[in-house]
Amino acid sequence: MQEIHSDIIQFRGSHYDFGLHQGERLKESIVLDNRQKQWKAKRPRFEIDAAEAERALSRFAPGIWEELVGLRDSLELPMEEVLRNFGGYRIDALPSGCSIVTGDDFMVRNYDFHPQTYEGRFSLFQPTDQGYAFIGPTSRITGRMDGMNEKGLAMGYNFTHRKKPGDGFVCYMIGRIILETCATIEEAIALVKEIPHRGSFSYVVTDTSGGTSIIEASPRGVDVRSENACTNHFEIQAHENRNYLKDSYGRLEAIQTQPHETAHVDNAFRLFNGTGNGVFSELYKSWAGTIHTSAYLPQKMEAWFSLGGDQQPAVFDFGHWLKGTPLEVDKIHGTIDTKIGFAHLEKQFAE
Repeated sequence: MQEIHSDIIQFRGSHYDFGLHQGERLKESIVLDNRQKQWKAKRPRFEIDAAEAERALSRFAPGIWEELVGLRDSLELPMEEVLRNFGGYRIDALPSGCSIVTGDDFMVRNYDFHPQTYEGRFSLFQPTDQGYAFIGPTSRITGRMDGMNEKGLAMGYNFTHRKKPGDGFVCYMIGRIILETCATIEEAIALVKEIPHRGSFSYVVTDTSGGTSIIEASPRGVDVRSENACTNHFEIQAHENRNYLKDSYGRLEAIQTQPHETAHVDNAFRLFNGTGNGVFSELYKSWAGTIHTSAYLPQKMEAWFSLGGDQQPAVFDFGHWLKGTPLEVDKIHGTIDTKIGFAHLEKQFAE
């Protein structure tokens, strides 16, 4: 059993200043060093075109480009290197697990991935220049794994496959753009239909209306269905699915066959976070172990978050934070049953 934590980052200001702030924090961590060594080990099979990335981001979320410029200036790195590490455009997202369920007033999500990819950052950002404020864990610094914005739109994504990638954005950057620019389910659907996709993922969105849409998105098409549970396969674009889906169907069955456990957020959180309930995964070596469980309550403007299984969630009043009241804690602690190191806690590659 390994003790881990996520740092809570609270920032109000411009995107550029947020980039500067994050760069200063990265200088004091081992995350950037691990990312740079990871790229050297992987030898990426593509070139970064900064002008192309700027055009793509400026079309959908120009503030994020300014954040990347702030990171560049703070870290004193070439823009190509900043984009490779944090840009979320035309790079590859690795395979993962993940499960989501929604109710009339909540979304609960298990984030299943490999510990070496996890940066341990939980961010609250209220921009003063453009875009909505939002709360949630980060991915590759600028992206978001899941979250909720000031309009009460909550989002989470689930991996389907990486085959036949397109020239577009990866999941965690699309998730960030949804939270930053969309106020409703309908706006999120319109964005996901318009934005170019690198890989194939389901984006699950809910808002204060209590409705839910599962958006199946691949580089070849986008379809929408209305259901309240989602794991790691498409239902409409079934031809896009991987061949082996036993684990995905198993977790979906564990959710759908226990409707009494998913009718209320408290029960749903325990169902997902409990290590013996069939949804929580311990497949860390297979890039599919549950690292965090999150819940978002759009009508209450609350976010719940825990690291590892069988935990009590930390509960954050996002509504109060939006009005100017800062959170009084700076870390979220938990335990995970794996010996694999985390990107923000242990050097991953030898010198």
